[in-house]
Amino acid sequence: MSQTILEIKEVVKHFKDVKAVNSISFSIQEGEFVAILGPNGAGKTTTVEMIEGLQHPDSGKILVNGKAWKGNQDELQRYIGVSLQETKFIEKNTVKETLKLFASFYGLGTERVNEVLELVGLAEKKKAFVEKLSGGQRQKLALGIALLNNARLLLLDEPTTGLDPTARREIWNILMSLKRSQGVSLILTTHYMEEAEFLCDRIIIIDKGQILAQGTLDELLSANNSKEIIEFAFDKPISEPLFLCEIGVHKLVWDEKQNSGQLIVENIIDQLPAFLSKVKEQGRTLKKLECRKLTLDDLFISLTGKHLNE
Repeated sequence: MSQTILEIKEVVKHFKDVKAVNSISFSIQEGEFVAILGPNGAGKTTTVEMIEGLQHPDSGKILVNGKAWKGNQDELQRYIGVSLQETKFIEKNTVKETLKLFASFYGLGTERVNEVLELVGLAEKKKAFVEKLSGGQRQKLALGIALLNNARLLLLDEPTTGLDPTARREIWNILMSLKRSQGVSLILTTHYMEEAEFLCDRIIIIDKGQILAQGTLDELLSANNSKEIIEFAFDKPISEPLFLCEIGVHKLVWDEKQNSGQLIVENIIDQLPAFLSKVKEQGRTLKKLECRKLTLDDLFISLTGKHLNE
C-alpha cells in the first residue's frame, strides 16, 4: 500500500468574521498528483498555505509525512517544495547563480544544481541572465528551485498561468517525468481545467471553504453520468429564464452577462423537444444551441455557479 504523505482532517481557518476554510478533510498518497480547483476566494490559497506551514489552522490537524508542523519545521521544510504563481528573482543573476543561491540554503553544492538544470531543461540556459528568460523558462527556473531539496511533496500554485500552450506542455512533461522517475507527490492549483485533467490522479473541487466533490475524473463524472447538457443563448437580453425549469431540468445555470445558459438534464432526447417548445411559447429566438455530455468544466460550473477562472 502507498504511504500517506499528507493528511488533512476537519481543518478550520477563520479570518475575522470570514470562515476561509470550513472543516475540510482529505489525504494524499505517495506518488499521487491531486488538483485543488475552485473559483477565486474559494479557500484554495489558505488551504495550501496551511499545508506549507505559513498559516496555522484554528482547529483540525494537518500531518505532512505523518508529522505536524509544530516542532518539526526544519524537517518538513526539506520534505516539501513550493513554486508560486510568480517568483521574484535577481534579474542580473544567471540561471545557474540563482539555483546555487537557493541550493546554499540547504547546504547543497554544484552537483545538485547541475542535476536540476538537466531535470527542468535549462542546462543550455545556465549562463543566461534571468532578465533574458521567457515566461516559460522563468517558470522552469521556479520549478527547479522547488526541486533542489529533493522534495517528496510539491505544491505548485498556478505554475503555467500566462504561458503559451507549448511552454505549458513542457512544464507538464517535466512533472510527469518526475512522477514516473522519482515518485514525487503533487498538489496543484490551476485555472486550466485541461491541466488538472492531464496531470492529476484526483481532483478536489472547493468553494466557500468547503469541499463540494472529490475523486478521480471518472468518479466525478460517473456520479453524474446520467446528466447531459443543453447549452443555449438568446438573441436578446433576458433576465434568468426560470420558465425553463418547468420542463423538469436537473439544474439551470445562467450567465446574465453573456445572455447564455446551460440546462443540466437527465436525457437530451426526452427534454430537448420540451425545451424548444417552451422557448417558442415565450416568443424567444435562439442564437446558439448545443447538446452534449457533461464534462468536468460543466460539473465545476454546476457545483460552484462560476467558471474556474472567475
